[in-house]
Amino acid sequence: MKRTHFDKYLAEDYELKATEINNDTIISGQLLSKRVKHKTVDIVGGIPRFISTENYADNFGLQWNKFKSTQLDSASGIPLTAQRFWSNTKWKAEELSGKTVLEVGSGAGRFTEILLQAGAIVVSFDYSNAVTANYDNNKNKGDLFIFQGDLYDIPFPDGVFDYVFCYGVLQHTPVPTEAYRAIFSKLRSGGKISIDYYRKMRIPTPWSTPKYIWRPITSRMNPDTLLKIIEAYIPLYLPIDTAIRRIPKLGSRIVALIPIPCWNYIGIGLNKKQRLEWAIMDTFDALGATYDTPKTLEEVKEMVDSPENKEVDVFYGSNGVVVNVLKK
Repeated sequence: MKRTHFDKYLAEDYELKATEINNDTIISGQLLSKRVKHKTVDIVGGIPRFISTENYADNFGLQWNKFKSTQLDSASGIPLTAQRFWSNTKWKAEELSGKTVLEVGSGAGRFTEILLQAGAIVVSFDYSNAVTANYDNNKNKGDLFIFQGDLYDIPFPDGVFDYVFCYGVLQHTPVPTEAYRAIFSKLRSGGKISIDYYRKMRIPTPWSTPKYIWRPITSRMNPDTLLKIIEAYIPLYLPIDTAIRRIPKLGSRIVALIPIPCWNYIGIGLNKKQRLEWAIMDTFDALGATYDTPKTLEEVKEMVDSPENKEVDVFYGSNGVVVNVLKK
């Protein structure tokens, strides 16, 4: 955390007790609350940790620190993240430049990178220690403040951000509707929010059917054990899954009926090594999350309904249902 970020975002509520500073970056220390007696926040590895580093999102922390550069466009050489971001948010780079963006659930920072490239002023956080991976990936790429925190208790006043961005997160929270309201409250009048949400499927699909067969077991497993199992079988099964998916007309239907989870990305530009890495990573992502509650498009519409909405755009996007809202 840079000293300037403390002064800008936290100085009103906290007193800084730094123990290690390197070139104006606070590496370790504590934040002492001015409002709540005896409340302290540890700064570890340059990141304020407003919550315990161990929580229900530990699987995501393991995932994003192990695969911390896998999904970054700058590492893969393929603009998959940029394409998903711009096509789903429908925002423009020029409108983000110089604006404040709250990124909810950063993971390893694949979207953080895109926001910074657009010149946005980014406040990014995650419930898991994936923030460490994001910090390593993006700390020198622009105006970025990273913290580890709870989206139900974001340490900023309501109505202060120009944009709120939240992809791949809400379905993994205990109460998604309350989670959405919590992040929407941080958006200023006239600001924009973009979220996505897993789609509840009515028919078998290669992505949803095997996943929800196994999740009652895998979501309760030790994340390290689950990852080792996936790392063992995916390299063996991926070529078989690929051959089945390539059967004309019937491939995807057959895979949907085989109860072996395998996130296999064919035809998006990944080389063989990248496709194996993505398959292990996203199969683990699908099976390991503590919470995973898909919704229909109509249910997502109901979740975001608010008298504060001025414009609402709900559609099927890259990863399920996408909602873009302009706040009154």
